[in-house]
Formats: sequence, C-alpha cells, structure tokens
Amino acid sequence: MPPSTIKPRPSSRPALAPAESGRSPIAFTPIRTERLLLRPLRPTDAEALHRLINDWDVVRTLALVPYPYPRDLADSWIASTIQELLTGTAYHVAITGDENGEEVLVGVIGLNLEGTTRVGRIGYWVGRRFWGHGVATEATDRLVRWALANLDIDRVRADVDMENPASAAVLRRIGFRETGQGTADFPARGGIRPVWNFETTRDAIFGQTEAPASETGEKPLLLVVACALIDIDGRILLARRPEGKKMAGLWEFPGGKLNPGEVPEAALIRELKEELGIDVSATCLAPFAFASHAYDSFHLLMPLYLCRRWKGTPTGRENQTLAWVRPQKLADYEMPAADKPLIPLLRDFL
Repeated sequence: MPPSTIKPRPSSRPALAPAESGRSPIAFTPIRTERLLLRPLRPTDAEALHRLINDWDVVRTLALVPYPYPRDLADSWIASTIQELLTGTAYHVAITGDENGEEVLVGVIGLNLEGTTRVGRIGYWVGRRFWGHGVATEATDRLVRWALANLDIDRVRADVDMENPASAAVLRRIGFRETGQGTADFPARGGIRPVWNFETTRDAIFGQTEAPASETGEKPLLLVVACALIDIDGRILLARRPEGKKMAGLWEFPGGKLNPGEVPEAALIRELKEELGIDVSATCLAPFAFASHAYDSFHLLMPLYLCRRWKGTPTGRENQTLAWVRPQKLADYEMPAADKPLIPLLRDFL
C-alpha cells in the first residue's frame, strides 16, 4: 500500500482560507461503492482504527506512521481529520464494509491537497484480515474519481514503498503511471526508504471529449454551442462537469453538441432546457464570439452566445455544480483549453 496519509501527530499545517481560492471548501458526502462506504471518520472509530493499524504487517509499508501505534494517537488523529474536512485542506475518510448487517471499519484512505499546486496526494491502508479482496482498488479508484471531479486539482500523486509491488499494481490498475523514484520517511522502519512515484491526471481517469470519426482520416470537427448566462448583477453562470463525464471537474459555459441538421440557436435552447431547466427564446441569444481549438483527437468549434433573459431558475439537472461568477474571477475557475481564450473577451465586454 502507498504511504498512508495518517500522520504520527495531528497536522499543524495551516488551513487555506476560502478567500485564497475564492470558493468555500467542498463538503464531503459519504460515497458508496459496490461493496464499501467511504465516510468521514468519527471519534467512535478510534478503537477499531487502533486495532487494525497497530499491526506490523500493515505499518511496515506506510510512511509517516510509527510502530507501535499509540492508542491515544488514534483519538487525536481522527480529531485532526475532522478539522481538515471542515477547512478543505485534506480528505481522510474511513473505508467501511458490511458484516452480518453491521458496519465494520476496513481501513482508511485520504487525500492531501498540496497548497495551490492543483495536486492531490493519496494514501491508504487496509486492515490485514481484509487483504486480497480488492478493497484498496475499489476505494482508491472511487476517491480519485471524486477528487478530480469535485476538488480544484488536475492530478493525483502517490508514493509506494519499493517492497510493496502489490500496491504499485493497484495504482497501475486504476490509471496511475510511474513517474520516477524518490524517498520517504518510514518511522516504523527506522527512517528514509526508497519509493516509487506515481501520478494520474484528469484525462487519464475520465478521458477527453470524443468526436465522430472523420471519413478523410483527418481530425474530426466537433461542433458544440455554449452560452454565457448573465444575471442582473453582471455575473456569469459556470457549470462543473460532473463525475462520469469526459473532462469531469472542469468548469464550462452551459451548452453542448449540435445534433445532425440542428442550428446553433435551437441546440442551445434544447441544451439549456435539458441541463438547467430554463426556457430561452432565440431572440434572447446574442452571438458573441467563438472558440476554435485543436485537441489531440479532434478539432472543436464552439460559438458562444450571451443571454440575459430566461424563464425559470437555473438548476443542475445532470448532477453538475453551478456557480455565478463575476467576470474578473472567471480565470480562477479551471476550464477546458478551448474555453480559456473567451475569458478575457467576456471580462473586457462586461
């Protein structure tokens, strides 16, 4: 298993203030997988956590974790994870399963945010009696997908003890690639040890938007249409692509692909109804600019319209997060490469 994000003492790392990112910390809602539940740790988990982690076979491949593991450390560390969840600086959660109708602690998985680098660092451990059942793969894959879709990060990194090839295999299985070698502190083993470095990205996990194959063998052209909805305060609506979609986690202007034979205005009216539940008239759509961008496997052409009048309240009907953003703050939101050149145009116009 990769070095755990469990530390031998509560973290003293200062929390990032919401003002640094312009947005509040993302709340963590329990995540259910096929067999597991990932949920915030509770003070009542301390006894079970200590029983599972105070095991040489578990601790020997974990960085930053002492052995023996003091019982009171379980209490203080769980308290620190609760605080970090509130501030959005780290997301350490329990991995639990069901045994005879009762919830059982299986292990812990966590993701630390590396300051303002848009990088998360993941680590986990699983109790020895639960090894060999795919728990690490199932939990890690799910948390990585959640993190890339919901947090302000573009990549996730992990380090693995070189004597733990099984954990390296877990990371490769879910889309990580080895990027090099380094060292980490393993208190239980007496100090610094060599590790493999791993990394994955949004594109590796979710992929890029796809376009129909070209009959000429050249890059296919993907036609999409987008809209900058502007409220009475001059703010623009952005939507975050939800988990399960290509480019999940990136912010974009609402809109979508054109159907065959569909004109841009009709496509945008349809998309805004489907995505946001609002009704827009073609007369309220003003052509503003367009984006032309070459992705690896296709070329995207996207006209952008402005709209200040609609019926209804924009609501994320496809599980997407919505944000009303002032023009001068648009650059704070990570967007697809094709959308970025539109930001200064909007900022200057509004």
